[in-house]
Amino acid sequence: MKKIVALTLLAAVSAAASAQSSVTLFGVVDAGVSYVKNGDEKMTSASSNGLNTSRIGLRGIEDLGDGLKAGFWLESGFSPDTGTTSDSNRFWNRRSTVSLIGNFGEVRLGRDYTPTYLGYTDYDAFGDNGVASSSKFDSSLGTNRDTGTRADNMVTYLTPNSLGGFYSRISVAAGEGVDGKKYAGGRIGYATGPVDVSVNYGRTDVTPLGGDDRFKTYGAGASYDFNVVKVFAYYTQSKIDDLKLANYSVGATVPVGVGLIRAQFTHANASGTTSTGISTDGDDANQYALGYVYNLSKRTAVYTTVARVQNKGNADFAVASTPALVPGQNSTGYEVGFSHKF
Repeated sequence: MKKIVALTLLAAVSAAASAQSSVTLFGVVDAGVSYVKNGDEKMTSASSNGLNTSRIGLRGIEDLGDGLKAGFWLESGFSPDTGTTSDSNRFWNRRSTVSLIGNFGEVRLGRDYTPTYLGYTDYDAFGDNGVASSSKFDSSLGTNRDTGTRADNMVTYLTPNSLGGFYSRISVAAGEGVDGKKYAGGRIGYATGPVDVSVNYGRTDVTPLGGDDRFKTYGAGASYDFNVVKVFAYYTQSKIDDLKLANYSVGATVPVGVGLIRAQFTHANASGTTSTGISTDGDDANQYALGYVYNLSKRTAVYTTVARVQNKGNADFAVASTPALVPGQNSTGYEVGFSHKF
């Protein structure tokens, strides 16, 4: 029944959209084969999202006159290897927003990325995709935080593009009485020519952990394009009560003809004591990642990536969630895939 409702909704929106020239149907299909070795367990399987996250969406803009525009964006993720949606609880799981746009900037309402997530993934040489993704190190530290990547019921303000390279976004998400969903955060930066630098901060109201009910995250990132190589770096720290997790990463992309070499090093540094008195000071990890993308056209590419996570103490960061990883063991992943945008 859920599938029938979702398909009916998509058909209805598509029919309405066809009457407006500003509406665009877009998407990505990314599929491949991966090999994962988590500790002593191994798995070879069909995979997806190694270069780009597979998705389908509709977006559009209407000119309201007097410099005002209305916009919408509906985007759903899916797994091309199985044909299933990536979130069984909602169809438009990636983004579902409506906007008012003008000389003042943009006011956006709905489900969208949080500023703190973009504050480090915009400086990820792998775009937070595949076995080398950065978000594997974004831990909620045992809380029920539900705003690590996106937030529901969010109002976001984005500054206009006419500020000489300066940009910012401020977001507030109503928790609607549910712990882990109430969020407030922002990001401010400067991007012009080859340089992009920004700082960010966010907090989420969570079920108290050790007497603290505010999960806080802050960070900074930068990139610079030298043409022959583009370098990236970011730092982010999350904190609740006595627990902290700090991550830093440096990476680079090197264009070679129609191809692109990608490389990145990431370090995760845990500290503090859990509510049961267990120290996490030794639960650190390092990730080494290397990849190559060959662009067959502007919309189609083949790629390969290898990543290895070296865990220490009780750290259990993994390139993929299956097979299960025993804390302290290492994780290695290889993938080869094909990505097409439309």
